[in-house]
Amino acid sequence: MSQQAPVTGGDAADDQTGRFVVQPNGRPRPLSPHLQVWRFHVTMAASILHRITGGALVAGAVLVVLWLLALACGPQAYTVFLTFAASPLGLLVWFGLTVALFYHLAAGIRHLIWDTGAGLSVSGANLLSTLSLAFGVVGAVLFWIALFATGRVVL
Repeated sequence: MSQQAPVTGGDAADDQTGRFVVQPNGRPRPLSPHLQVWRFHVTMAASILHRITGGALVAGAVLVVLWLLALACGPQAYTVFLTFAASPLGLLVWFGLTVALFYHLAAGIRHLIWDTGAGLSVSGANLLSTLSLAFGVVGAVLFWIALFATGRVVL
């Protein structure tokens, strides 16, 4: 049986980083595994997306502030903002923010369910994560279909 090289000059007890723990067999192991150790699973993707969509919603809040600022600055500034917002690129940005909003809402509800102690089994967590991902996309698509169908948004 091969032994692993010590973390530092001596044994794992010499580790000053606090990132290793000595296992009962005497080998040092990482306290928290890196992503390379883990296989991909839906709850991991859901967690990462929850953080990303939170950041995207901050960018969306900045766009709303810019919209209000353009409104306050007069008709010319407001027209410039609306020209961008109604362009294909602008509509893509708004659609992306809508997906982020719907997903972040669903992920927040998922966390509230977990806070009650429900859905914490592997299959339950996977199901809730998958449902929140699906709700984010399907909800946003249905929302934009409604916007186009009512004539509130046109290309």
